[in-house]
Amino acid sequence: MGTKAYEHWIRDFEAARRERAERGDPEWRTGVPLHPAIRRSVQRFQVGEDGDGAELITKAEAAGDAEYASAVRMFVAEERNHARLLALLLASGGAPVIASHWSDRVFVTLRRALGLRLELLVLMIAEVVALRYYRALRDGADDALTREVAGRILADEERHVPFHCHRLRRALRPLPPPVRVLVTSGWRAALAAVALVVAVDHGPALRRLGVGRGRFVAEVVRSSGPVAATMR
Repeated sequence: MGTKAYEHWIRDFEAARRERAERGDPEWRTGVPLHPAIRRSVQRFQVGEDGDGAELITKAEAAGDAEYASAVRMFVAEERNHARLLALLLASGGAPVIASHWSDRVFVTLRRALGLRLELLVLMIAEVVALRYYRALRDGADDALTREVAGRILADEERHVPFHCHRLRRALRPLPPPVRVLVTSGWRAALAAVALVVAVDHGPALRRLGVGRGRFVAEVVRSSGPVAATMR
């Protein structure tokens, strides 16, 4: 793969890093206790954001494109920052982080067992679900601090999905067109199943945020169509 394919992604990540540094953190002292359903939901998402990304970085480096590996390290740094922001949001409301959650353990196990291409497909399931979740949290939370944190994370996730799509499009390109359709159709089916699990697991929080379980699943599935088309 060409060494110049990720220059603009690196520039985007660097620009986002500079903007975060200039903007600084939210005003944590404005925090208020989170509704119990929201607190439990945020705790579970915080665990999912809190991986070190070492396996993904190792696989990206093994792919032989130094610029892509550099961009992946920047992506992982942003994910770690998401975990930090969510932990501080919980702390501002007097809530702790949790050590683990079964859904994160399943995702981590699957991703570590696979090569880079399949790991990215699994990662993209989490990223597309996260887009809808953080949008719901930004638009439906009761307090300004939660809305601000969710909005910051959402802005990053809206860049992450195209970044991974770019890599997957290049990775799937050697496959025959019918196989690419089969892969992306399978990915959409897996995404729908995960969205349903998330909707059940986070149902009380989603209701509190004004998004029912059915609506959440339907909107995640609907959003996956353009993503799958971009991968192909």
